[in-house]
Amino acid sequence: MSSPASPPSPSTPSLAGQVAFVSGTSRGLGDRFAMTLAQAGADLVLTSRTLKSLDDIVKRVEDLGRRALPLELDVRSYESIVASVQEAKAHYSKLDILVCNAGCNVRKPSVDVTWDDWNLILDTNLRGSFFLAQQAAKELMIPAQYGRIILIGSVTCVAGYAGLAPYGASRGGVKQLAMSLADDWGKDGITVNVLAPGWFKTAQNAVMYQDADWVDYLTDRIPVKRPGSMDDLESPLLFLASEGSRYVTGQTLLVDGGISGGATRALPRKK
Repeated sequence: MSSPASPPSPSTPSLAGQVAFVSGTSRGLGDRFAMTLAQAGADLVLTSRTLKSLDDIVKRVEDLGRRALPLELDVRSYESIVASVQEAKAHYSKLDILVCNAGCNVRKPSVDVTWDDWNLILDTNLRGSFFLAQQAAKELMIPAQYGRIILIGSVTCVAGYAGLAPYGASRGGVKQLAMSLADDWGKDGITVNVLAPGWFKTAQNAVMYQDADWVDYLTDRIPVKRPGSMDDLESPLLFLASEGSRYVTGQTLLVDGGISGGATRALPRKK
């Protein structure tokens, strides 16, 4: 179970009366994103490939006094995407916020990546994000002339890392996708942006954080000198989900402690 989202501060944007759809909410970042939006007042559509895995988060959302609709969704299936958006439409009749969070990764040297590895990663992270955004826009946001679409990227949107070739390609594609969709749908009152975390400990990469030497190496490369924590993503998410970002679209917001800045230290750090 994810740690609870921080209680909203007086400056937190209010999402009261709004409906947010978050894909991949059974664990990790998706769980935290959904709880952050619920804390700010939104009702939720919660999705996973297995409905049972949503029982806990449904209860936590409802304990906040928000409504929660759990749905089965596999973003690798067009039919599943269409069905989930139709169910959300029938239940709430509106959709203000979409967070395309569902994603996956396979870490391998590039020479070992298989055809199936590539398809799994690109179908989930890139194709799934596009068609979920397409359906949400077509069915609910364009008719309402309003929407906040947040695609989830990563620091690999702008930086390359060994062992992450297909993943980086998918996240780079998400960055380009946001720019194209922003141009398509800006006239319809819809903003499309990418929230791109840097190095955060999640279920996908937890094994890497078991290596203390690697964590020390990583921390030294990050200008703020620590990996990200879930709290660091809450305010950026709420900004992109709120009316405050009405003139921000097609952008990639990197929340990475500065590691994507690419600075090379000119002098060795003093011990």
